[in-house]
This record gives sequence, C-alpha cells and structure tokens, in this order.
Amino acid sequence: MCTRGARWAGRRDQAGGLLIIPNQAPGALERYGLTRPEADRTAWLVEPGGTKLEGAAAINRVLRELGGGWRWLGALYGVPPIAAAEEALYRWFAPRRSRFARFGVTPACDEPGARCA
Repeated sequence: MCTRGARWAGRRDQAGGLLIIPNQAPGALERYGLTRPEADRTAWLVEPGGTKLEGAAAINRVLRELGGGWRWLGALYGVPPIAAAEEALYRWFAPRRSRFARFGVTPACDEPGARCA
C-alpha cells in the first residue's frame, strides 16, 4: 500500500488487526517472499496464512479489516464490474504514485525514526 494509504489505514485500525511494514524495512521483502520489483510495482497485503493480495484486492481487504462503513466499501470489490474498474484504476495509478508526492505523500522511510535499509 502506498505510504500515505498505509498511514491512513493504520490510524483507522482501532482493533489493531493490521501490521503495516514499509517494504524498505530491513528483511521485510525476504520475510514475506516479495522481490523489490514486486514491491515497487504495487501495494501488497500478506494474510496470516501467507496468502498474498496485490493492488486493489489488497486495498479492499484492508478496508474490510477496518470494519464499520469501510467493511461495506471494501465488500463492493466482490461485485465483478466494480472490481474490474478498481483494478484498472489501480494499474493506472501505481506507476504514477511518485507524481502524487506534491499532495503530501511522504515515504515511510523518510519519516523521523524510521527503521529502513
């Protein structure tokens, strides 16, 4: 998940069910079986059993985990036309993420006290 999105989700995770780790953290990619190109390409969610979700699927899974109205919004991904539209939008957005830096997106590893490689 993009840095800003990860922080947004972390602030709303009242149940503490999410573990948000910057992919630049030492050992993170190896621990979750991801490569640098994969991590740079898309947002990822690794479930406790090891199932990996990417892109819009990962983001919607996070929304469902947050509960409340977010759960309902994330559940819309189960409707095929909506899922297809979300995936297309995410495929457009992902390679352009850096262009959105002017809107306040700060990489997690640039934050004070970040433990990144």
